[in-house]
Amino acid sequence: MKVTAYKTPIVKANDDLKQIIKGTIKSLPERSVVVIASKIFSTCENRFVEKTDNPNQKYDLIKNEANAYTDPHSSKYGLMMTIKRNILFVNAGIDESNAENKYILWPENPQKSVNDIWEFLRKEYGVKEVGVTMSDSASQMLNWGVVGRAIAYCGFNPLRSYVGTKDLFGKEMKMEKTNVMQSLTDAAVLEMGEGAEQTPIAIVEDITNIEFLDHVPTKEELDELVIDIKDDAFAPILTKAEWHQN
Repeated sequence: MKVTAYKTPIVKANDDLKQIIKGTIKSLPERSVVVIASKIFSTCENRFVEKTDNPNQKYDLIKNEANAYTDPHSSKYGLMMTIKRNILFVNAGIDESNAENKYILWPENPQKSVNDIWEFLRKEYGVKEVGVTMSDSASQMLNWGVVGRAIAYCGFNPLRSYVGTKDLFGKEMKMEKTNVMQSLTDAAVLEMGEGAEQTPIAIVEDITNIEFLDHVPTKEELDELVIDIKDDAFAPILTKAEWHQN
């Protein structure tokens, strides 16, 4: 697998993301996945909020943006654990870095935005088999440092199932699935960086064992990614949190 991160001009509010992509990516190989940072989607959508003197402004924004959240006093760092698009994120993905002293929110509709870029790439570059993911960075339990996470995807099967196959010693696998969407995005974010690299777009190519699709994800396909909190392997932890529903 090969990952290449691309430097772009500094993206500003209301810029045209498609024009940025055209100016950055000169050619796009078949059977590749384009990973784009959520922040430049948000910037182009002008999803900025000016900071005020209200000490609770960020907490109020987080409550509004999250599907479920914990109180900030439950964290020694004043952070809020949140669930958004069925992914566990700190502070509902609201960020302050590279945001010119403002808060920047996730895109309004990540799935719609990714679907639109997927259709644009197929038309602009004449490729048939191509994927797109929207990336953000997230913490993981019991480890320092953030890793890449996909918020939305399009153009490929996000899961590779081993259910019904046998392992090296003939044991039938019952539950094992690889999350292709998250694995590819994590690798790309490592190359894209977290600071002032100015490389918010990456192309992942030479991918083995990926199934490309010729349609935007259906509701049924999106639902296959979702685990109910009660059925999650981390349910003993997740269900003990004092979640507030939005």
